[in-house]
Amino acid sequence: MPDLLIIGSGGAGLSAALEAASRGAKVAVVTKTLPTQAQTCMAQGGINAALGNVEPDTPEEHITDTLRSAHGLADEAMVRTLCESAPETIEWLDRLLVPFSRIDSTHSTLNTQHSALSTIDQRRLGGASHPRACYAQDYTGLKILQSLYDRCLEAGVTFYTGHYLLDLIVTEDREVVGADFWEIKTGKIRTIRAGATLLATGGYGALYQGYTTNAYGATGDGIAAVLRAGGVLEDMEFVQFHPTAMAPSAVLISESARGAGAWLINDKGKRFTDELAPRDIVARAMFDQIAAGRHLFLDLRPVPEKVLRELMPQELHLARLHAGIDATKEPIPVMPAVHYTMGGIAVDSRLQIRGLGRAYAAGECSAARVHGANRLGGNSLLEIIAFGRLAAVNALEEPKGEIPEDTTPDRSSATRIEGIFARKNRYNHYHKQKILGKRLYHDLGIVRDGTLIEDALNYLRELEGRLGETGLQDRSRRENRDLIELLEYENMLLLAQALSLSALKRTESRGAHYRRDFPEESPEWEKHIQIKMENGEVETC
Repeated sequence: MPDLLIIGSGGAGLSAALEAASRGAKVAVVTKTLPTQAQTCMAQGGINAALGNVEPDTPEEHITDTLRSAHGLADEAMVRTLCESAPETIEWLDRLLVPFSRIDSTHSTLNTQHSALSTIDQRRLGGASHPRACYAQDYTGLKILQSLYDRCLEAGVTFYTGHYLLDLIVTEDREVVGADFWEIKTGKIRTIRAGATLLATGGYGALYQGYTTNAYGATGDGIAAVLRAGGVLEDMEFVQFHPTAMAPSAVLISESARGAGAWLINDKGKRFTDELAPRDIVARAMFDQIAAGRHLFLDLRPVPEKVLRELMPQELHLARLHAGIDATKEPIPVMPAVHYTMGGIAVDSRLQIRGLGRAYAAGECSAARVHGANRLGGNSLLEIIAFGRLAAVNALEEPKGEIPEDTTPDRSSATRIEGIFARKNRYNHYHKQKILGKRLYHDLGIVRDGTLIEDALNYLRELEGRLGETGLQDRSRRENRDLIELLEYENMLLLAQALSLSALKRTESRGAHYRRDFPEESPEWEKHIQIKMENGEVETC
């Protein structure tokens, strides 16, 4: 039995695994895909740390920028923990051989405190007062993920790939002692029990299918499992729209392009916003342009071609592949798309899940109160690494009694699976997923109002009511992708209701949550909205 069960193999999960293994713990990482396919690889721009390699910078300024972007909903102590740990986090990654882009050491005389890292180049991302994002060309997340995975293999971490999370195992004392998984290859339920459990399962951006930079597997499986297990969710209404996704594919073009000097222009060739303002501001400026009938473009031509080819090769490749455009010669059509979800599992300062013992959450699946109403660009990679490691340390240090014997072998997960196989297939969940994505983008998008949110909520309840006749086309047990995607769809409906209820309750505009019927920020709403399940119903608390 592992000392630590980690569910999810992105940056948070692998950082936690490596930290735990370095302390002599027996670690198991369970993931529904392959580790190098995690959402972390989609993060291109960089990871924040106040190294001061390009211009003077301090952790205090990093803290100030983060709090400003959060619009009053961040916990300053948690933000301080995150930002002050950033230089050591970069040093740790550097020791793991993450290939950060470098500058000539003769140009880095600004840095004295972190001289060992003084050759790491830094770029400015949106909302930052200084260039503080360390990067590896425009493959930053991918390079970090690959390096972490290599080091985990060397450390002897056990991986269970192709395992879909069904439910957490919770004792009568509200302690999590493991989880049930559907082993995709064999079509059987595998139960893994552990001394402590860490969820690192990512966010819920795939709810907006067709309008998100996220992979379609980012369906919030861990968040939904915690909700079903009696945990609490928080800040679910805050969904960040990245300004520069290619239109209509929604493939991400990194913020680093704007940091290097690229312009946002409309079809009249006019710039209409500060390209490096916080993402919520830029996205709303784009929304206004689109509402006025304008088509929008990201113009990379102001950036020297040598810089583009050296530092942003992926962006040039993606423009050719998905839009047939040579971005050194013509602008790229863009639109805002869902990129990051600030809400998730409510955790305390130790990253323990509120209301559940022996259980922790880190990364995008958790609401650790460091992003608040709007995440600062470059802080997501920092959070998954720094807090992934912190959660592992805290999980291993927690005093634990004996794990009780499993007295409930016929848990709800097995019953749920058999119920799905027994359903009629009157409604096609693939078709409904596409409609759901479009509906959420329209009703719970960049600009919202109460009527649209209520319409969306009624539609979600209608879809939930049809689940009894939303079945499988594929009735086989082994390698059944239809089953996995139906389970994901059920999680999407659950979390979309949580999002809608939170958005409806927050009668103000704050950060990424903008309501045209309540366009001002209100002091009385400088608080967190929480979600729970009561008698099978999702409700605010």
